[in-house]
Amino acid sequence: MADPRSAESLPLLPFATLIAGATLTVASHTLWLPYWVDATAAALLIWRAIASIRGTALPARWLLVLLTFGGAIGVFFSYRTIMGRDPGVTMLVLLLFLKLLETRARRDVFVVAFLVYFVALANFFYSQSIPIAGLMLLTVFVTTTALVGFSAPRRPVVDDLKTAGRMLAQAGPVMLLLFFLFPRVQGPLWGMPQDAYSGVTGLSETMSPGSISSLSLSDAIAFRVKFQTDPPARAGLYWRGPVMSDFDGRSWRVGLPQLRRNMSVEAAGSPVDYEVTLEPHNRNWMFALEMPTRIPPAARLTSEYLVISLTPVRSRMRYEMRSSPQFQAASGGNPEDLALTLRLPRGFNPRALALAGGWRESLADNAAIVRRGIEFFRGSRFEYTLEPPALGQNSVDEFLFDTKQGFCEHFASSFVFLMRAAGVPARVVTGYQGGDTNPVDGYMVVRQADAHAWAEVWLAGNGWTRVDPTAAAIPVRVELGITAAAPAGQSLLMRANLNWLKGLRNNWEALTNQWNQWVLGYNPDRQREMLSWLGVQQPSWQTMTVMLFWSVAGVLLLTALWLLRGMRRDDPVQRAWSRFCDKLARGGLVRSRAEGPLDYASRVARALPAREDAVRAIAALYVDQRYGPDTDARSIARLKHLIREFSP
Repeated sequence: MADPRSAESLPLLPFATLIAGATLTVASHTLWLPYWVDATAAALLIWRAIASIRGTALPARWLLVLLTFGGAIGVFFSYRTIMGRDPGVTMLVLLLFLKLLETRARRDVFVVAFLVYFVALANFFYSQSIPIAGLMLLTVFVTTTALVGFSAPRRPVVDDLKTAGRMLAQAGPVMLLLFFLFPRVQGPLWGMPQDAYSGVTGLSETMSPGSISSLSLSDAIAFRVKFQTDPPARAGLYWRGPVMSDFDGRSWRVGLPQLRRNMSVEAAGSPVDYEVTLEPHNRNWMFALEMPTRIPPAARLTSEYLVISLTPVRSRMRYEMRSSPQFQAASGGNPEDLALTLRLPRGFNPRALALAGGWRESLADNAAIVRRGIEFFRGSRFEYTLEPPALGQNSVDEFLFDTKQGFCEHFASSFVFLMRAAGVPARVVTGYQGGDTNPVDGYMVVRQADAHAWAEVWLAGNGWTRVDPTAAAIPVRVELGITAAAPAGQSLLMRANLNWLKGLRNNWEALTNQWNQWVLGYNPDRQREMLSWLGVQQPSWQTMTVMLFWSVAGVLLLTALWLLRGMRRDDPVQRAWSRFCDKLARGGLVRSRAEGPLDYASRVARALPAREDAVRAIAALYVDQRYGPDTDARSIARLKHLIREFSP
């Protein structure tokens, strides 16, 4: 008696294809899964492969239950919870390979296949990029091929691949129609739980020495910009972000945002219109070119001229803005506002305090103090570096008088400290400076490496005025960008002389941008834009439902007609077999509807032993030509001849 735990004689090649699909679906997950999960999944996979090849017994049910509980305990201790994106997907991966280990019957095969499909979908919780989409499409294709193979285990694998490809090709038009016409909801293509945003990089609500320089090596895209008018020169591309007024002696922090209706900007010169495609960063701020004069309807402007969203930006956001590079920002100058921008903690940076006190005593007004501060930074031979030395408690003193090496946050923090010590209201502004236009699609790309910090001072008659001490000390930083400003020995991802690599990156990023704009960013606005282009103005959900119904029905009808056209309506093999069955029926040997050709031939041979050889030869030829991979004209001719000469 066979061991019920033995690996049932599942077709080896389809099962190997199913294992390949399971491997593909977890391939990208291995980058973030705990190491013990990767090792466990590999061990389970090897165990199942050996059992299939050697035909050895599969583990008992009690052992699988024990492994399942052990996996759940491991997940809990790895994440301190079993709820959320990461622990949920980790548990799903473990269950997939545990299910493979108990797969004995074809019913189990279907469960594994649908688990593979589900884990493939879970990949989009982590990345919705083109490579991941391509990998998941390959996973679906391989897994579907495995299912086809289990339904016809004796077929060549090439035929299984062709059948799976045809099935996916037939589903493609319906998938596209559902994507474009199904009513869209506001939000991301793939909603994610709260813990999905813990690893998002970018500017934060605090700034301390080294915090922005750590972003300088990140090639990640912060946002893209499409200008409707001529953009400013690179030196004028200041993308305003979090404004920091609170200082504890080492770190600057963002205060509570205050929304005011009377915020105004006196614009001078031509305005700049542009569209921003902002990558998710899990914060509320929306970056704008200084200084914003028209903001999106769903945005708000704080008392610090920061454009914010009402909810954290957790999906790619597209919005239109208007800014005026030449401006006077006179709002936000109330006494209580200015008092916040003069505060300094006690007991820090005595040398900087003494220097600023001298300026206050010798100079007549705040504007003169600001000019003296700029001259100080220009003449002090500071060095711009991506690897600034560590600073102690008196970080401003050490930077200004000892190391004289730093990144933009060192320059901005020290300048604002000096201004406050001299009695000039000042604050730190963080954001991005510069950007590179992609010649392929015309979008300006602003990266995390373009992160920057500068100062703002309050001057009577001018309002809040931008002062960039980094530009004063190292002008090349704002004129040519961080790549030109950084010392040659320090690593940057894109040096100017790697033109071939920049060309490849530009083409890839242009393709990725189109993917982001029209696939991941296909929101209700994009859908209305496309339907308007098709002549449907202001579509309602009823109209879209009717369009979707008739479009899908039309595609299904065309597919059915195409399939029917390929059917062999006048099959000579089937016609010859029908004549053979009619001859036997006239002799009293009627074939039942559920009786296959070989079973029918065996019954006829027993009834007509003298004609057994002819009957079996006719049945074998019919099966070969009807169900075999290829038909043969000579064999069909011989089948017709045998049937014509046959008499019961």
